[in-house]
Amino acid sequence: MKHLTVYHPERPSLAIGILWRRLSLLSRCAVLLLLATPALAGQPVIYSWAESRSADERGHYPVALLKLALAKAGGTYEPKASSHDMSQSRTLRHVELGRDLDITWTLTTPEREQRLLPIRIPIDRGLLGWRLLLITPQDSDFFATLTAGQLKNLRSGQEQDWPDYQILRHNGFKITPATNYQGLFYMLKRGRIAYFPRALTEVLPEIHAQKNIDLAIAPRWVLYYPAPVYFFVNKQRPELAAAIEKGLLMAIDDGSMHQLFITHFGESINRMELHKREIIRLENPLLPAETPLDNAALWYDATRGF
Repeated sequence: MKHLTVYHPERPSLAIGILWRRLSLLSRCAVLLLLATPALAGQPVIYSWAESRSADERGHYPVALLKLALAKAGGTYEPKASSHDMSQSRTLRHVELGRDLDITWTLTTPEREQRLLPIRIPIDRGLLGWRLLLITPQDSDFFATLTAGQLKNLRSGQEQDWPDYQILRHNGFKITPATNYQGLFYMLKRGRIAYFPRALTEVLPEIHAQKNIDLAIAPRWVLYYPAPVYFFVNKQRPELAAAIEKGLLMAIDDGSMHQLFITHFGESINRMELHKREIIRLENPLLPAETPLDNAALWYDATRGF
């Protein structure tokens, strides 16, 4: 009589044992190899744009560029948003200590390059240094009549731990320091400052986000100073820095970084018509000596276009 093997749900180990004995030697080896090989898991790279700020458009481009660079470089890195929202100073400190954050992006300074490991490729081609002036709508005609000297003498505002605060002061602008980003918009609304210089990459998303405050962009003027924003990682992560640099250079060579730049900023650049504005060129006393100013391909210039 032919014997039947019956699977007993209440006795799974018996059924598994019977099946195992019926496997060929080659099949057994394949199963053991599969069980012994850990699944390849991506190494998380925690970046400093919190999930809670996903609606803030200013973080979209750096995150997209980081993902593009790491994808180009290969490997198993997986960029992931931080679960915490921090001030800029705390963010830099956490990356420096390797605590909760692996990477951030910010305007470079000598002090930041001493504390952290920079990838010296301006991720936004220096757009952060093209500064339009946020004002209240009723002041538009007034700003159209100002001279450059009169503009400098008006009170403006910046967060006190931003490098921009020191840059504008160095160039003779009257700056009111603030400790809170959102507070600067209320200072403008209440007339405590006359304008708030914001990067071309920031100004339109901020006008859209500040739904309870009427804002406008001052006519005629644009400020400019070299302002390279780099990716920064912990100094103990040279392999991560190398992967990001490799991916960025590949993206520059194949044009995908330029295409991403146009996708994110092309409309804003065209809309602001920077080439028609009067440019007030400023010195940036915080530029490290290693800044790649001589490589024109890395920088946007309103007088040349894209």
